[in-house]
Amino acid sequence: MRYAAVGDSFSEGLGDELPDGSQRGWADLVAAGLPGDDVRYANFAVRGRLLRPIVEEQLEAALTLSPAPTLISLNGGGNDMMRPGTDTAALLTLIDRAVQRVVDAGIRLVVVAGPNPSQRLPFGGSIDRKGEIITSATADLAARHGVEFVDVFHDEEIRRPPYWSADRLHLNAAGHQRAAGLVLSGLGYAQAAHMVDPGPAEPRRLRDEARYYREHVLPWVQRRLQGKSSGDNRSGKYVTWTPIKA
Repeated sequence: MRYAAVGDSFSEGLGDELPDGSQRGWADLVAAGLPGDDVRYANFAVRGRLLRPIVEEQLEAALTLSPAPTLISLNGGGNDMMRPGTDTAALLTLIDRAVQRVVDAGIRLVVVAGPNPSQRLPFGGSIDRKGEIITSATADLAARHGVEFVDVFHDEEIRRPPYWSADRLHLNAAGHQRAAGLVLSGLGYAQAAHMVDPGPAEPRRLRDEARYYREHVLPWVQRRLQGKSSGDNRSGKYVTWTPIKA
């Protein structure tokens, strides 16, 4: 089994930080959960990446691995949806091209729709509307090509606050664990759905909201105004085959 992941911060694993400061994430957990004694894993995902470089750069790099992957996961479009004037038709054309490319290569593909962060984000309604359009169309596209599709976007459990990092945009360790279970189940491998005890609901206080905007929203806005990305000068964390113990 040789599994390669391409995508953005969701597939990179942002929010699931290990003690050494590295990011783990659902794709790493999927790799560890795949059957077999000789599982190899590559992950080209980079935070902040738009869908076009995911398809034109990361996917092409994955397809040139030697030996070739036996499984690829594709996720992307979340960063595109956060920008004004999103061309959903262009995004779907890119997804269709990527799926066809993998199908033509004879490699098993799972397309993963990322979780829906819109409930607690500024301008979340816009993200939710775009996500609904893209997720629905991608599900139809995947069915047409005969590839697996895992819809984390519509998973109600993962929308609850205990699964999210302080930035409200990325999953935390519990969220990535649940996403991994959904993907493994979608691939046909028995996996119990991870759930966390919600505990008492915490009120949203004004000072907490002010801190959130200061620490997370304003830096994002500043990067957009400067034309920068959190993934600038970064590469995938595993760009060659890495052994994974089953």
